[in-house]
Amino acid sequence: MFSILGDSSGLSPLAVEHYIQYSSVPGYFLQDNSSTNPSTFDFIGTNFGLINQSYPGDALFDFGRKKSQWERFANQVNLLNFHAPRNVQYKVLFIGRHGDGFHNDAESYFGTPAWNCYYAQLDGNETVTWRDAHLSNLGISQAMKVNALWEKLIKTQNIQTPQSFYTSPMTRCLQTAWYSFNGLDLPRQFPFIPEVKELLREGIDIHTCDSRSTLTYIRENFPTYTIEPGFTEHDLLFRNSTSETSSAQNLRSKTLLDQIFQTDGNTFLSFTTHSGEGASILAVLNHIPFSLSTGSVIPVLVKAETISGTGPTTAVLPYTSQVVCSGPPQTSLGTGGPRFIESL
Repeated sequence: MFSILGDSSGLSPLAVEHYIQYSSVPGYFLQDNSSTNPSTFDFIGTNFGLINQSYPGDALFDFGRKKSQWERFANQVNLLNFHAPRNVQYKVLFIGRHGDGFHNDAESYFGTPAWNCYYAQLDGNETVTWRDAHLSNLGISQAMKVNALWEKLIKTQNIQTPQSFYTSPMTRCLQTAWYSFNGLDLPRQFPFIPEVKELLREGIDIHTCDSRSTLTYIRENFPTYTIEPGFTEHDLLFRNSTSETSSAQNLRSKTLLDQIFQTDGNTFLSFTTHSGEGASILAVLNHIPFSLSTGSVIPVLVKAETISGTGPTTAVLPYTSQVVCSGPPQTSLGTGGPRFIESL
């Protein structure tokens, strides 16, 4: 069905007897609409983008018209699953991008051309490290705003919080998940215990910010997190000279989704990931493109249908070589502004 990146990638396809076909179900969130501008959209001020509307199940579930929009939405999703054929399941994914990190500030400071060809290959400079970049103060505040939104919706709308939490192994995502969910009044049966997933990482390339730290580091610094089976001590996916193509990343994202949808019986899930990986997941889900700014979250109602057969053949392009500079460029389109300096 799919070609695989290589033995060292850690990827494996579904058994050939069946495959999962994903689609996003439109009409529930403002982010489903092509008219919504991702660059200006305020997910915090718009109830995560949930559209204010009635659902077919409201008549029985909300006879007294006292249920919140989020309570009625959760009931609608539960009804979809209840009436779905055995080979169909619905899940709600809250896909969040990490907050602003030191690597984001560095790219803004040096400019994207200079960043891509030279600085991104370094571990950092004399004032800051951006290998496996940490959150800046801005990034922490962005994640805490998400936490405040969850707290508000728990109190005012009894929102169904995530029942499972997954995070990229990059430090900025491990931190973002913590600041976004720690301390919330979550149901006892669905505590905040995120699972670190290797395949939820950012696009695999030569940028050191996308090289993860060791398993030992993650365990020592995030002791309450769980680590998926098979997670290696050292980063075996990071490349020093070649980068993952979009088709290869989409294969990785589908493999991740297949793993989760086949093993996790919960319906509401949280993914803490990156801009590139978030875009890849949306592509696999056949959602319209929706760029995620740092610290933002997009909910998606997903329909997953398990179909007999080998599935469509998908061409996966090989990793590509990257052109780099031997020294720092003399000119750049960077802002050179103070935000990078102030965040150090």
